[in-house]
This record gives sequence, C-alpha cells and structure tokens, in this order.
Amino acid sequence: MSMTLERSGVRMASPDRPLEYSRPLESTRIFGFWLFMATDMLLFACLFATYLILVTHTDGGPTARDLFDVPGFTAETLILLTSSFTGGLATYAMRRRRLGLTLSLLAVTMLLGIAFVSFEASEFIHYAHIGATWQRSAFLSAFFTLVGTHGSHVSLGIVWMLSIMIQLARRGLTPVTARKVFIVNLYWHFLDVVWVFIFTVVYLMGVM
Repeated sequence: MSMTLERSGVRMASPDRPLEYSRPLESTRIFGFWLFMATDMLLFACLFATYLILVTHTDGGPTARDLFDVPGFTAETLILLTSSFTGGLATYAMRRRRLGLTLSLLAVTMLLGIAFVSFEASEFIHYAHIGATWQRSAFLSAFFTLVGTHGSHVSLGIVWMLSIMIQLARRGLTPVTARKVFIVNLYWHFLDVVWVFIFTVVYLMGVM
C-alpha cells in the first residue's frame, strides 16, 4: 500500500524530504523569504556604497584608524561566526526530529547573538563618550547607519528566535515550526555574511 496519503489536499511528508519542505505551502513560504532577503541585500548594498563614498569625509573628526579597536571587532566577529555555526547545527537537529537538541542549540545561538549586540552597544557608547557621535561627520553618520542597521537586524533575529523556541516548546516539530526554524537560521546566516563584509570593508580597511 502506498505511503503517500492526502490530508486536506496536502501530501504527507516523505521520509527522505526535509521536514520544512514536506508541504507545498511551506516550500512556497521559504521561497518568499528568499525574495525578502534579496530586497534586504539591496538595502545593505546601498548602505555599503554610501559608507565607501563618505568614509574619508571626517570633517577634522576622528577617523576609522582612530576609533576601531582590533580585539573588539575581532571578538564580535568570532561570536557571530560561532552563532551561525550553532544555528546551522540547530537546523540539522531539527531535520533529525530532535526537539530538545534543536531548542538547546537555538538557545545557544540566541545567547551568542545577545553577546554580539552587547559588544556592539558598548562600542557605540564608548564612541559617544569620546565625542564620536552620529552627527560629528559624514563618515560617522555612514558608519553608525550601516553597522547600526545590521545590529538592529540581529536584535530582531534574537526576538524572532525566542518566539520560535516558544512555539517549538508548545507545538513540537511540525512542518510549520520546522519551516520557521529553517527560515530564522537562513536569516541568521544572511546577517553573518553581511557582517563578514562589514568586518572587511569597514573595520579591516579602516585600520589598515
């Protein structure tokens, strides 16, 4: 007897198909999120272009070399890269139907994200204390806008991840919750890639 059953017009999950892709509606929503990320990529591309144009417009104020602390932004990078790795492991655990491990890895990812945002917030506060504020120069305006936009995305990701963990704890692993785990980690990996560009274009080029 065929194991392909229909429930409410939806084909049941195949054992060799990832849980988040087991229903056509979930696959469509994942594709829609890819489209959203394409628009977000355009946003960051514009912010990077603006920064590269304005990075030399310091108006006699502090430059990137004066401000950026190598150990500080290196620590931020290591934290975010590690969180992306644990997020990937959470997706792997989800596909193996291991709810407890999925929740644990999402919790670790979220905590690393909080650590990253905390480092970034302390960096911004330090700059403000020494007078390197958003309105001091065009360079600083572009810097705070670019890095701050990324930080706000990470903060949103933390809240989003927490809400998905609550849903997982209440409903377990279903095609719907699996799709949400997959999408939030896809979003998190995207932010990690954006940060690699920030690390290279903003911080490394700034101290060289």
